[in-house]
Amino acid sequence: MTKKTPLLGKTLGELKAIVQDLGMPKFTAGQIASWLYDKKVSSIEEMTNLSLKNRERLMENYEVGASAPVHEMRSVDGTVKYLFCTPEGDYIESVYIPDDDRATLCVSSQVGCKMNCKFCMTGKQGYTTSLTAAQILNQIYSVPERDTLTNVVFMGMGEPFDNLDEVLRALEILTADYGYKWSPKRITVSTVGLRKGLERFLEESDCHLAISLHSPFPSQRRELMPAEKAFSITEMVEILRRYDFSKQRRLSFEYIVFKGVNDSLIYAKELVKLLRGLDCRMNLIRFHAIPNVDLEGTDMESMIAFRDYLTQHGLFATIRASRGEDIFAACGMLSTAQQQAEKKEKESETF
Repeated sequence: MTKKTPLLGKTLGELKAIVQDLGMPKFTAGQIASWLYDKKVSSIEEMTNLSLKNRERLMENYEVGASAPVHEMRSVDGTVKYLFCTPEGDYIESVYIPDDDRATLCVSSQVGCKMNCKFCMTGKQGYTTSLTAAQILNQIYSVPERDTLTNVVFMGMGEPFDNLDEVLRALEILTADYGYKWSPKRITVSTVGLRKGLERFLEESDCHLAISLHSPFPSQRRELMPAEKAFSITEMVEILRRYDFSKQRRLSFEYIVFKGVNDSLIYAKELVKLLRGLDCRMNLIRFHAIPNVDLEGTDMESMIAFRDYLTQHGLFATIRASRGEDIFAACGMLSTAQQQAEKKEKESETF
């Protein structure tokens, strides 16, 4: 059977090219976009304002391309971690995080990751492949809470700027009038910082930006995050200074606080110095322990002192509440567990 191409993840321009190639009226592209991104249908058969003949033409080589999660884990605090399986049999994770009047979905952009950050379970998997826009959007399209979401963050598995073409395509669909019609203010993209990706993102998208920082000292950041070798945090900050973050786009820095590593006021003072004059905020994050990594989270008293110093010296800081600690909270944990379970199953079948 010929593998069909997903319509999910196609921009209006791409849909126009498809209908033109199939000899269908031009306006059909807008109808298809409406069925996909407004009505969120699961099959082409449901696109009832297309003629039966045009639906049949479309179904010969295309499908909606949505697929439900294969597994979920629910936390006592309401957080839900979803596991998706790609058509190639790879696993990715999304996390639904309810918080008062906000409902955030954290989505993945790759299977595994090339960045190999010391504290990240996804990096321990290595890199397998980048997700298509269809696979990125499917994480939003196919969760039960999709119609109540207020925010989406690209902070799941993978480095978004290492898959920027597909991420930008997904962002276009999320914010376009023919798509989800979301404000860019509802979307945040997180990155370790890749020079070409950063500059292009700043030029081509108005979505919020979050930079994984974790140490203000380049030598130490290099130990935690090998990407520092190619593009240092000091160079990154200089590029960020050229852009106006005071209006639509928000700039934030993510800082995981490790006990005895980066939690003293020496680090807080250096952060103030590094980011002075930059319109930004700092998100302090408690570390979720992962196997075989000699790092641990600091205590809340130290985090509060760290936050207060930053805020008192002009760098607005918040402590991100820990969520879902009872359900493989750290990114990459659930997919890794699934991979290991399947590996053991295959090994047992050989004996």
